[in-house]
Amino acid sequence: MSTMAAEIRQQPAAIEKTLKAEWRNAVKLREYFAQHPVRLIVLAARGTSDNAAQFGRYLLEISTGIPVSLAAPSVFTLYGGKMNLKDAAVIAISQSGESTDTNIVLEKAKASGAFTAGITNEAESTLAKLAQHTFLVRADKERSVAATKTYTGQLLCFYLLAYALGAPLELTDLQKLADWADVALQLEKEILERVQRYCLMRHAVCVGRGLNYGNSFEFALKLMETCYVVAERFSSADLLHGPIAMLEAAFPAFVFCPAGVTWKATKELLIKLHSIQAETLAITDLSNKAARAKGVANVTLTIPAELAVKSKLPEEVFTPIPYIIPAQLFAASLAAAKGLNPDQPRTLSKVTLTI
Repeated sequence: MSTMAAEIRQQPAAIEKTLKAEWRNAVKLREYFAQHPVRLIVLAARGTSDNAAQFGRYLLEISTGIPVSLAAPSVFTLYGGKMNLKDAAVIAISQSGESTDTNIVLEKAKASGAFTAGITNEAESTLAKLAQHTFLVRADKERSVAATKTYTGQLLCFYLLAYALGAPLELTDLQKLADWADVALQLEKEILERVQRYCLMRHAVCVGRGLNYGNSFEFALKLMETCYVVAERFSSADLLHGPIAMLEAAFPAFVFCPAGVTWKATKELLIKLHSIQAETLAITDLSNKAARAKGVANVTLTIPAELAVKSKLPEEVFTPIPYIIPAQLFAASLAAAKGLNPDQPRTLSKVTLTI
């Protein structure tokens, strides 16, 4: 068994541990932001952490109403750009906390008057020491180069950050995430049986919209770095705006299909993909009966739980963590089926330093 596969299975415990340890910090930070409101949020990250930031952008804007920007680190590191970040919160996200460019963004943001925070798995990292506030992912050491448990830990920390910024999130709902992650792991046997069909796959598209848009990036990244598949990532809307022309019969398309406001557009895309005989795999849960109907997708991986919730937020708000787990399992299983080592992808190392 690969270390990647083992670390995927560790996620329910890591999520539970992180929530227990960091909830009090979120409550304290909520009190701070009540007295010091921010007008803008800037997220700085690279790689898998940048995919988590894509999720964070949707969650924060939807739940708090505060505009969110994804930083372009090169503006700071290469072009020496100077920003007016007064009354802004700048958040750096890094598994190792040693990403040079995101740390420079944080350093310059702090000098320009921004409130700074970090999300990292390393308590003694440069990032943790630079930030005024740190959300620590309690995933223990992640040894596989392909990040899995730190990604879901980062997603959880974005829920905590959203709560701190005033989002109507409840601890009782967040406590369900570890259980839902555990339920998602029940798909592992089915996925092991399914991946044989994809061993000759050389290219694919991964599709998610809204709160699962970041997951489409993360699924594609895992296919690229562990299985050496050229995987493009799109929202359902962007795919229909031109790139769908490259798809043809048997072209693999992996689609996140939660219930909720994104389902109508996603269903329309699946109908279009069916019409061109693309090879579609849908990831969904028991809340979306329509996604599980015969003929909607060639293969449907259904998490055996109802993940839609009734709250002031969109009903699919808690799907991203459990939904990425079948995608992680798929990538790890496909790599194994192809005789590849997902723990040590060629030319990659665990910490990537760029400026």
